[in-house]
Amino acid sequence: MCSQRRKSRRRTAAGAELELNGSPPSSPRAPGTAGGYGLHFAQLILVLASGAPAAAIAQEPGREGPARIAVESAPRPTAAALRTDAPPTVDGRLDEPVWQQAQPLTGFVQSRPDTGAPATENTVVYFVYDDRALYIGAICHDSEPDRYFISSLKQDFNSGSSDVFGVALDTYLDRRNGFMFLVNPGGALKDVQLFDDSRSENQAWEGPIRVETARHDEGWTVEIEIPFSTLRFNPSEEDQTWGLQILRRIRRKAEDTFWAPLDRRDQIHKMSKAGTLTGFRGVGPGLNLRVKPYALAQDQTGTLIDEGRAGTQADIGFDVKYGVTPGLTLDLTYNTDFAQVEVDQEQVNLTRFPLFFPEKRDFFVENSGTFAFGDQSERSYRTGVSLRDFTLFHSRRIGLTGRGEPIPILGGARLTGRTGGFEVGLMNLQTRSGRGLPAENFSVMRARRSVFGTSDVGAIFINREATGSDIGGHPDFNRNVGFDANLRPLPSLLFAPFLAWTDSPDTDGNTLAGRMWVGWRDELWDVSALWRHVGEDFNPTVGFVRRRDIRQSYATVGLHPRPPVPGVQEVNPYIEIDHIQDLESVLVTRRRTAGFGISFLNGSGLSVDYTDRFELLREPFRVSSDGTLPIGRYNFGSGSVQYRSAPGRALTGFVRVERGGFFDGTLTSLSGGLMWRPNHHLSVDVSANHNDISLPDGEFTADVFGGRVDYGFSTKVFASAFVQYNAAEDQFVTNVRFNYLYSPLSDIFLVYTERRDLDAGMTVERVFAAKVSKSIGF
Repeated sequence: MCSQRRKSRRRTAAGAELELNGSPPSSPRAPGTAGGYGLHFAQLILVLASGAPAAAIAQEPGREGPARIAVESAPRPTAAALRTDAPPTVDGRLDEPVWQQAQPLTGFVQSRPDTGAPATENTVVYFVYDDRALYIGAICHDSEPDRYFISSLKQDFNSGSSDVFGVALDTYLDRRNGFMFLVNPGGALKDVQLFDDSRSENQAWEGPIRVETARHDEGWTVEIEIPFSTLRFNPSEEDQTWGLQILRRIRRKAEDTFWAPLDRRDQIHKMSKAGTLTGFRGVGPGLNLRVKPYALAQDQTGTLIDEGRAGTQADIGFDVKYGVTPGLTLDLTYNTDFAQVEVDQEQVNLTRFPLFFPEKRDFFVENSGTFAFGDQSERSYRTGVSLRDFTLFHSRRIGLTGRGEPIPILGGARLTGRTGGFEVGLMNLQTRSGRGLPAENFSVMRARRSVFGTSDVGAIFINREATGSDIGGHPDFNRNVGFDANLRPLPSLLFAPFLAWTDSPDTDGNTLAGRMWVGWRDELWDVSALWRHVGEDFNPTVGFVRRRDIRQSYATVGLHPRPPVPGVQEVNPYIEIDHIQDLESVLVTRRRTAGFGISFLNGSGLSVDYTDRFELLREPFRVSSDGTLPIGRYNFGSGSVQYRSAPGRALTGFVRVERGGFFDGTLTSLSGGLMWRPNHHLSVDVSANHNDISLPDGEFTADVFGGRVDYGFSTKVFASAFVQYNAAEDQFVTNVRFNYLYSPLSDIFLVYTERRDLDAGMTVERVFAAKVSKSIGF
């Protein structure tokens, strides 16, 4: 912070005037923000032909803008937190003397839109602590203080479409894992647990964090209180050193700036490129015990409700979280209930393979990155696969049927964290019998060890076993073993192999699955290749496998040049080739894709692609009740265009149009969505997916429509209504929720869910639930 300081008046969020000590902002305009989006295609062609990297382009003579640094080679900054016996009052004001005594952190550098250039608005950050908590204060100067954008007041808001101040802490200094706290000017908090150096994150993680903000004539300020009992670190070290990254996002400028400089392809949770925070001495997590009981009352009717669950019922249960050691956390749950969880979104399935539905239940989402094993997407890489294709552990197989219907969970335990150089995860849950399934026990054991800095190797074991007197005396189990690695011999080079087996009483065939994936991603190139094998009898019943009996070969080459074209952030031409054979080396699927994307400076994007496909059908494929595809070989192709508008505006949206062949017919697909946010309290979101298919034996449509209204009365009280219509099933789904966060981690939920079969003219499911939980810390 500048040594010369001045007084200015400011307004809090409630409108009161306060005194602010702060340096005047330095606010040159973001380069390239004027001039619209007229594309100089001759320049684009020259850039693509030359293959010039972004760093070279940034230094071209005549290019306007401030001096830039090379963010990849820039030194990582270091700062020190200040210990205090007079902690600040968390009110968003930063007017206590302790803030003036702390070290100011400034000098933020852009990652977007002008990589390596100084921030266009000044940000000053302070860190202080006492025996109990870490306190973070920030002054976010803004030359146009009335033009900040707040996407929502709800917890875990959409940070990509909002002004944001954010901090990521690597508390073990392993340069891989950590915690992230994002705050918008309205005081909404998004707290996230980070894994594997930006590979995965757990947005369901929550801590008793206190946040207050205030808006004023020079921008806005934020204060955050993070109890040490919320974090995980090694208190046996008298002097703590943590990894630190700080983000400031100015949405109207599409500007992201960082304290430790980053390239635009990296995010705040890229902990291997973070700075360092020192100064912690003699701190510990305390007892670290939290108990959260709940009480539930609900009324259920409809044909989808089991007879034993119909009518009005009441129940109680609880969760316990205990820090067994500084590195290990034990979670216990009894009579687990998920009545407050939002219903699944309807999907259109025009393939002959099962659909993947994501996990939404908090108990399973928390620490989910610890148990992840399979086709994980690599951030910034084009991999051709994801966990929607292959995951050895998919927690939706616990306590839910294949149709998403709940099965009672009696209770369970989970131990996660770090010990002896290992990241470990142990889980055991017991379900009751229901919906034609016996009572079952589920066990998962996961371990990973960091090697060679940011690389790791790991193993996983999963067991599912029927229990109780209703299994008929016959053994019924499914066991899975897997080994994986993530190896980064060079900063841009990554290897990610895995190998897995499954075992069941009635299976003795090919139960092996494995892959080798290698990728290179730097400022210009995105290149990767994959080989994958899945045996015909490979059957992880607590996992998800989209296709079996295959050998897959995939490769892609793409470029990400950053041309000096007005309004353009970067362009991305690429090609992909994907071949899938059965285990007898017969080609069953082939996809060859050429695509081109443009990212604009304001955050919007345009993409076009064309895919040439081959499919071998060995049995008839019933697309719908109106159309069936016969056995045969099919060659066809289709193209698509998609545009996504810039976030951070009152009205945003996207539209995608696809047209082309569909086996021996044609497909026209139109999907899109609009979100209207007139203020930070209200958002209205509508979406549509229309598919018009013509086959030799008939024509049919497959449509899904949805609408959502969210209203945040404050950062503690929220209401939402979500409706969906699935034309293929002729069902209308309604989900209405009210949530009052009356104290940290303590909620009151009122939830109404209804599913109507319009063709039959009847309600097949109607549930009204009231749930109260209270988090008690010790």
